[in-house]
Amino acid sequence: MVRDQDLVSIQEARDGIAAASIAQKMYASFTQEQVDRIVEAIAQAAYKQAENLAVLAVTETKMGIIEHKKIKNELASQGVYEAIRHEKTIGVIHEDRVARQVEIAYPFGVIAAVTPVTNPTATAIFKTLIALKAQNAIVFSPHPTAVNCTIEALKICQQAAVRAGAPEGLIQWISHPTIKGTEELMHHRDVQLILATGGAGLVKAAYSSGKPAYGVGPGNVPVYIDRTANVNEAMKQIIDSKSFDNSTICATEQAIVVHQEVKAQVMAALAENGAILLSGQDKEKLAKVISPVARTLNSQIVGKPATVIAQMANIDVPRHTRVLVAEEHQIGKEYPFSMEKLSPILGLYTARSQEEAVKICRRLLDVGGRGHSLAIHAQDEHFVKQFAAQMPVSRILVNTLASVGAAGGTTSLTPSFTLGCGAYGGNITSDNISAHHLLNKKRVAYGVKELTIPPPKHPQNIQAPAMQAIEGVSIDRLSIEKIVEEVLTKLSN
Repeated sequence: MVRDQDLVSIQEARDGIAAASIAQKMYASFTQEQVDRIVEAIAQAAYKQAENLAVLAVTETKMGIIEHKKIKNELASQGVYEAIRHEKTIGVIHEDRVARQVEIAYPFGVIAAVTPVTNPTATAIFKTLIALKAQNAIVFSPHPTAVNCTIEALKICQQAAVRAGAPEGLIQWISHPTIKGTEELMHHRDVQLILATGGAGLVKAAYSSGKPAYGVGPGNVPVYIDRTANVNEAMKQIIDSKSFDNSTICATEQAIVVHQEVKAQVMAALAENGAILLSGQDKEKLAKVISPVARTLNSQIVGKPATVIAQMANIDVPRHTRVLVAEEHQIGKEYPFSMEKLSPILGLYTARSQEEAVKICRRLLDVGGRGHSLAIHAQDEHFVKQFAAQMPVSRILVNTLASVGAAGGTTSLTPSFTLGCGAYGGNITSDNISAHHLLNKKRVAYGVKELTIPPPKHPQNIQAPAMQAIEGVSIDRLSIEKIVEEVLTKLSN
């Protein structure tokens, strides 16, 4: 029997929210110790299944690399858990005895979560952990082309949570996701917060829902190689980062900007690290594959290996090729190599000075990616700070892989798979989203300052002036009643 998929999706959203709401009300009475036990159990279960979930994700989505997806799943489970395990999220979470102020946490309630096709299982694990750590329930709408692997990740989390004592129904999902079903999820009266990770349209819909929402913008990350950089190490990290999971992390480098003084070293290091520089007709053929329709990314190249993309463009490259590179001079959405490509393809720009490098990076960010991330390789710490201050981004990754560095894999940033873009990107926060973003705080404030209320200096029994007639004659109540009586008498006659 053929069913209306939108109606099925909408009903699943409603049922999931209803079950989650009941479970969350029970969960709201749990202690910090009970919550922490559940969160730890989820993290351990997901970590053990990191490789199996990676296989499922690559098999279903045809994107990325199993070994790299495994690393993502490990970061989303154990990495995230280690970052939040000691956080207080229940009851009194902070007390300032000097200021005489107490902070008491309370949850949002039911959270609506949307997951992307590029990181389906890792995002599902991560969002589940931070939601439950803050005593919320969560309902997912998976990406339609990553439904099975996302649900499998959620089942692992759900089963582990219940075994650890969580109420049934705390983790829910739509198994037949459609746009209508996702809209129902985001607009439902019993959903108190939205966690949206995906394309610009999805984020806009989340912000337009009338609900509090954490949405994140796209990345179009420039990486600047300064004249003071350790070029060989920089190029190794850039190519490793760009080829990691076939460039499906939004913080991955999209264009190299190199200072002309070290350009020769950079060009030599490309081949040493498995990158191929394309030019002439090969460059043009690749550009058409990146963007067959002007200003639009070809979704068929997302998360695909460099050799597969080269084959799509009828370009012969060695079998060991990890990244395709093309030198570019123009910047704009009509120039494919300056776009976010979500695949192992890099544009390459030359800067004649540090000042020009700043301008090129800013222009690349204007194409897409303002507020997200930027990478720089340099040994001059003073210049790094100057450079960072001029960039309209929320994360500057220094001498490391931008992809996993922005997510907290190689840096001290909070491990996260939802990276805020702040005011530059039209987001409410520039943080790496974590558990503390998913709770509210009551503040109990004691009086600590004396305030003397002065007595009034003027008499308080001043009478309002009597109503004055046009001629200046006072009119009292009896006079008004007499006038009204006369008028009514005339009208009755």
